[in-house]
Amino acid sequence: MLIAFDADDTLWPNQPHFDEVEAAFFNILAHCGDPATLHPQLYAVQRRNMALYGYGAKALTLSLIETAIQLTNGAVTSADIQQLLDLGKDLLRFRIELLPGVAEVLPALRLRGHHLMLLTKGDLFDQESKLARSGLGDLFDHVEVVSEKDEPTYQRLFRRHHATPENFVMIGNSLKSDVLPVARLGYRAIHVPYHATWVHEMVADSELVGIDFQKISHLAEVLDLLP
Repeated sequence: MLIAFDADDTLWPNQPHFDEVEAAFFNILAHCGDPATLHPQLYAVQRRNMALYGYGAKALTLSLIETAIQLTNGAVTSADIQQLLDLGKDLLRFRIELLPGVAEVLPALRLRGHHLMLLTKGDLFDQESKLARSGLGDLFDHVEVVSEKDEPTYQRLFRRHHATPENFVMIGNSLKSDVLPVARLGYRAIHVPYHATWVHEMVADSELVGIDFQKISHLAEVLDLLP
């Protein structure tokens, strides 16, 4: 069986680091409004930029700077811009700490004869760097870094890796990216919720109606669900 794992917030924490950077951004721009006011403006800039920048630390850094320029009508100081750049650099080198169960589950699945794939979206350099820092690289037979996790992307990957609904499973924390597109195509998806979720990855309950997927509380539970 080919078992695909999402990376960020499935194998290691990621969103909390982004949340900390956004909190620092709101503090730097506090003279422009409170977080409740600034967050929608930042997210609007991020959404507009996704088609150009994609996802990840570099995309966020550029959007932080653009938002700061807009909020201050161009009066943002070079010192503030430098702070934002430094925050972005910190996102590119934070220490990778594996989430509970990861260090046990991946080797156990390989011992059972399964093939493992890391399937993540974002900036190629950033995601490869995180995988290298995680120490998990040797456990994966395949690594796929994609710009988006939607149905057309999954269909291309299924064809490339000769995946079928009988021999493939996707495991991840994002309902929007890891579960819904896979389940809608008739493939197996296992949801492992994480306590922090980016607003862009949130889905309404109505979108889950009629969708067949499994949900677990801890990654270690996949050992009971898979042969």
